[in-house]
Amino acid sequence: MRDVVFTRQSGWIPSVVREDGELKLMLGAGADANHEPRTFTCPIGEAHLAVIRADLARHLLLWSAVLPLCDAAGTRGRLDENAAVALLDPVLLAPPEDVDAFFRRIPWDRSRLIAHGADIGLLERGQVCAAMRAATETSNHKRAQEYHANRRRAERGAVLGPLDAALLRYTGQYLHGATVPRRLPDAVDPALLPEVMRVITTAEQACAGMRIGRDPRRGKRATDRRDWDRMETAVEAAVRRAHPELVDDAVRTVGFLMCSEAADRSRNTPVEDDEEAAGHSAGRKTALSFTDDKGVEKKWLRDGPRGAATEFWEFVGDRSAGDNEVFTIEDEEMGEGVQLHFYADSIARITTLREGDGRSDPEYRVEYSLVDGIGGYRNLVSAFVRGGCVALEQYGPWMSDVAEFERARRRRDCR
Repeated sequence: MRDVVFTRQSGWIPSVVREDGELKLMLGAGADANHEPRTFTCPIGEAHLAVIRADLARHLLLWSAVLPLCDAAGTRGRLDENAAVALLDPVLLAPPEDVDAFFRRIPWDRSRLIAHGADIGLLERGQVCAAMRAATETSNHKRAQEYHANRRRAERGAVLGPLDAALLRYTGQYLHGATVPRRLPDAVDPALLPEVMRVITTAEQACAGMRIGRDPRRGKRATDRRDWDRMETAVEAAVRRAHPELVDDAVRTVGFLMCSEAADRSRNTPVEDDEEAAGHSAGRKTALSFTDDKGVEKKWLRDGPRGAATEFWEFVGDRSAGDNEVFTIEDEEMGEGVQLHFYADSIARITTLREGDGRSDPEYRVEYSLVDGIGGYRNLVSAFVRGGCVALEQYGPWMSDVAEFERARRRRDCR
């Protein structure tokens, strides 16, 4: 039988319950192996209950001190009750100067106190009791998140000025640098917003006309890493020239915003429009066969609704994977094709020199060339669709000797 003896309005602050006639502190912390919240209890006395009722600051300090023991219990371990009981008198009943000294010797959860309004400067100087004079029963977890974000920046020597912080707030990356950036003008101090917008305008002008294409080798919605790096470099260089006072964090967040928006535009562009924007025409072939390294085949006919290059790259986006990186386009009527080796950034063009006649096997000419990223692959596929293997001559050199080609590939990979 468990009866609640005392609880505060904020549900997460530990309560006091009476269980089988014994007073216990009860708190929820962490989760079990099934991701359900864990509940811990430890015995307390009447004197401890009296302080918990009357003194919010001491109540919160006890919570902060007990939480590391809950963390140590993990998903299924028991709370170390002896260690928890050993915290009660020093935290709840000792004079303030002794409490401060005690907190210098034990682990405690700083973020919990900051979320409940503790004075950060006093906390960092070890004056925990004085810091808790401003404590509130309600919590502000964003305040704790900002504190930890600022500590992480300080640890790597990044000191934000007002405009730096405003830019990070504008992109939504003040708390978490990995957050996908957005435009949040309402998050910025109105007095700083015009300066923020001047920086954003500089970035927009630097990448005007640039695009981030898709890279079907990495999936249907993946984008070209080289395009991203090119745009990021252009934006960051322009922002640094125009606003040299900005720290790296602020410059990077603006570059991330421009690239992220460009990538989203590419992902949301229909495949046909994406091919057209990249400068690839529908081609002159009448029928082609696409295959992958798993033996899956797709046919394309000219009287279909979409061009060959569009259909091929959609096929790649659907099928490409870490164990499926070789794709072939074959024109059976002309007896020629290309094989794309994504794992090696290379391509082979294959021409039929003599058809098999039942008494002998067909004879092929196979030539290899290196490819420069997804842009190079797009150019080669487009050229083959337009004019077959002959149209690929300008994209050489083409090597028929496998050993010579392997040497060229190793030289490139070593650069």
